[in-house]
Order: sequence, then structure tokens, then C-alpha cells
Amino acid sequence: MNKKTVVYLTSFFCGMSVMAVELSASRLLAPYFGTSSIIWTIIIGLIMISLSIGNVLGGRLADKYRSLDRLYAIIWISSLWIALIPFTGKYVITLSVLALMWLLPKGLLTAGSAISCLVIFSVPMVMLGMASPWLVRIGLDDMDSSGRTTGRIYAVNTIGSIIGTFVPTFVTIPVIGTGKTFLTFALLLNLICISYLILQKKKFIHTAVSGMVILVLLVLPLSDSYAFWRDDIVYEGESLYNYVQVSEDDEAVYLSTNVAFGVQSVYPKTGVLTGYYYDYALMAPFFMKDFSADRELDVLVLGLGTGTFAKQCKKFFPNTRTDGVEIDPTIARLSKKYFGLTDEEAGIFVTDGRTFLKSPDARMYDVVMIDAYHDITFPFHMSTTEFFSEVKSRLKPGGVVVMNINMRSQKGNDITTWLCSTVRNNWNYVFRYDVKDSTNTIVFATDEADCLRWFSENAANLSDGHVLSEIAENVFGEMTAVEKTGGIFTDDLAPVELMGQQVLDEIINYTINEYKDLIKKTGKGIRGIFDLL
Repeated sequence: MNKKTVVYLTSFFCGMSVMAVELSASRLLAPYFGTSSIIWTIIIGLIMISLSIGNVLGGRLADKYRSLDRLYAIIWISSLWIALIPFTGKYVITLSVLALMWLLPKGLLTAGSAISCLVIFSVPMVMLGMASPWLVRIGLDDMDSSGRTTGRIYAVNTIGSIIGTFVPTFVTIPVIGTGKTFLTFALLLNLICISYLILQKKKFIHTAVSGMVILVLLVLPLSDSYAFWRDDIVYEGESLYNYVQVSEDDEAVYLSTNVAFGVQSVYPKTGVLTGYYYDYALMAPFFMKDFSADRELDVLVLGLGTGTFAKQCKKFFPNTRTDGVEIDPTIARLSKKYFGLTDEEAGIFVTDGRTFLKSPDARMYDVVMIDAYHDITFPFHMSTTEFFSEVKSRLKPGGVVVMNINMRSQKGNDITTWLCSTVRNNWNYVFRYDVKDSTNTIVFATDEADCLRWFSENAANLSDGHVLSEIAENVFGEMTAVEKTGGIFTDDLAPVELMGQQVLDEIINYTINEYKDLIKKTGKGIRGIFDLL
């Protein structure tokens, strides 16, 4: 192996590692800060800044030290840093969140993700950023071909970056996890350092030892929870789309995605209701003419999760046929393993919700449940007037759309108001019910002019003491009609991430103040936060 080959291989693996670390960074931060475009912007921006600083420093050091020895020492140090991330990253993130709760609660998500990204990733990214200019400086043997050599080095680096983009996303993260993805690319950087030292006939014991340690860690069946303060987690893993967590207590099994706390799906072990927003969404068929529990009902759930709503529909309305659309195949698999979802309760289609509406598998439905608006995951393409027009095309005459929006602000003109206004742009009659003691808003939409009359009559037909009677009474008495008082989201303009960020800052600020009060009352100190979570 000659010097040029080592130069090109180094450029290739450094480029690959940069992109792999960047993609893995998003998965490391996701359980705490989510995966919105804002978080991605912070990650990409700060890593690009770090690489730029590395480019400048690398160029200067290459002119000063016309040898690759120091560069490979720097690459080796960066590999050690990357190898430590799986074991230290979550603690850095947690500490930054706890500190910012008191210092900057209104900007917790933005500031927390930025600080975490800087502390965890800036140093190795600066080091890897030094590689390209250093390799160009050393690789130039003939100034007449300097442009050609420079182009090749940067081209090889770019090819490595391309491969480093696909491998973590489609191979390592879904198969071995984020932590071992960091270890994999730390090992690759170690190996390239060993190759150089062998070629130069230099001692490589320390590099070989570190490589062996990383290899052992990579092979060992390490299990490391993101939510390390909890002891009720029965499954934790990563899919192509999400960080996924299943927890269980005496009352129910819970699914959380992309958050270290919070609930997206519930499987109650006792009772017939969940105590969550799904119970209120069951009111959707009550807006239909001559509805009864025995009526045949075609239901579509966009954002099936583990099938809570589908199971409830089958329980309360036995003649329901449900199509459930879930983009994440891992969640679809978990719905059967941990949440008892059966084929009779829902036929599962693993695809994007909006894509499904245009597919031949989509039918005409009496009820369409849209459950895709959760906290830090707010798909803009499923919040626009064009999307709702496609949903409407799949509704039977007199059909009803029901939505859960988990993003309610205490202020006026928020993202929920805009989304309701967008829905109102497509249906004549839209009502919202704000679930008490939560940030959930349930929205019902229909073109049936007498929908309120049908709701009243259908609720009155419930038998005395029926478990849905109180829910129907609350929804009917407290829901409000929606008018076009907000803006309209379109495929061209739907700033849901920025608006959602504002609401989340408000919600977090309010929640943190509650935690502060509870901690003062209980006297448990900061550790009490974990108990409260």
C-alpha cells in the first residue's frame, strides 16, 4: 500500500464517518428533542460549522507540520471520542436539559439540542474536518497536477460521505442501534490509523489496543437505555423512522416514540377505556345519521400506532372494519407482540398516510381517524388543505373525520387554531373538544347539516350506565364550532415546525414550573424530576 492509496482511503473513511456521525447524532438527540426540521437544522448547521473550523485548522497545521503523523494522531483521538459517545452522550443531554430547565425554559428544545450537539460532536467533527486540507497538502507531489489530485481527494471524500449517508440509515442503526453505529465508525477510523502506522513502520500498540477495545464493545450484547431513570421499560429499540419505547405497569402497556417520556399508544389491561384522548375520538360515529353500535362501520386510521383506536372501535362497535396505516414497520410489528392487535381489529398497511389515500388499497370510509400530530413530530404534508381534500375524497356521504392534535397552547393564535381553520376550509361543520388537563384537542369534521341532531339522538340511545354516556355528554356540552379564524396550511406554505416549536416552548415552560412547585413541596431536589417523569 503506497502513500497515495493511504491518502485516498483516509479521505474516504473520514468522509464516511462524518456523515455517519451526523445521522447518528439525530438519533441520539431524538428521544429528548424530537426529529423536527428545526432539530435537523441545528445538527447540520453546527456540524458544518465544526467542519469548517477543522478545514481552516487543518490547512494551517498541514503547512506547519508537513507530515501525516500528527493528522493520524488527531484522527485516532477523534475515533476515541466517537467511541465514548454511546456511553456519555445521554448523560450530557440530560444534564443540559436539567440545567436549561431553570435557566432558559422557553428555549429548552432549541438551546438544549444546540448545547448537546456542541458538547458531544463539535470536537470530533473539527478533528475530522482537518483531514481533507491536510491530505491535499501532503498528497501534492507535482504542482502541475495539483488540481487533479485535489479533485480526486475531495471526490473520494464525497463518495465516502454518500456511503456514510446510506449505511447508518438502512443498515447499522436499524440492525445494531445508534450506539453501536458510533462504535462501528470509530473502529473504521482506528483501522485506517493502524494501516498508516504499519505502512510507515511505526509503533501502533496504543492504536491496536484501542481498536481491540472498541471491537469488543461492538461485539458484546450491550443494552443501554435512553430513559435510564426508568425501570418499567420492556422494549427499547430503533427503527428506520423512530426511537421506540414500550413500557408496562399494572394498568396498561404504553408506546412512546422519539421521546424519553410521553405516550402515543395505550393498551389497557383492565377496564374498557384508556383514560386518554382515544376515548373522546370514539364520539366520531355519533355525528352520523341513525348510528348504532351494531351498524357496519368502515374506519380508516392514519397513524395507527399500535392500534389503540382500532381496538376500541372493534370493542364498542363490533361490526367495524378498520384499515390502519402506519409508516413504521417496527411499530406495526410491536402492535401484535405487545399490544395484542389482531387482524380482525385492523388490517395494517405499512406506508405513509397521504400516500395510502391514493393507493388502490384505500376504500371509502364512514370514519377517518387522523392521529399523526404528536408533540415534536408534526408532518407538514398531512396538515395542509390539499391533504384534507384527499381525505374527503375517501369519505362516504355523511362520513366523519376525527383528529387528535397534541399541541394546544394556552394562547390564542396557535398551530391548533391554524390546523382547525385548515380543516374548516374543507368541511362545512367542524367542532373541537379540548381535553381537560392535557394538551390534546379532538376535532370532528363533517358535511352533514344535521350532525348535532344526530349526535344528540345517538347519545340518547345509549343504555343507562353505558361507559360512553358520560363522554358523549361532556363532548356534546363542551365542544365548540370552528370558524376560519386562523391561517390555512397549504402544500406550498405550512410552517408547522416553527409554530409547533413556539407551542412546545410554552408547554415546556408551564410544565417545568409545575415540576418546580412539586419539587419544592416534596423536597426531593432535582432527582424528583425523574420520579415525576
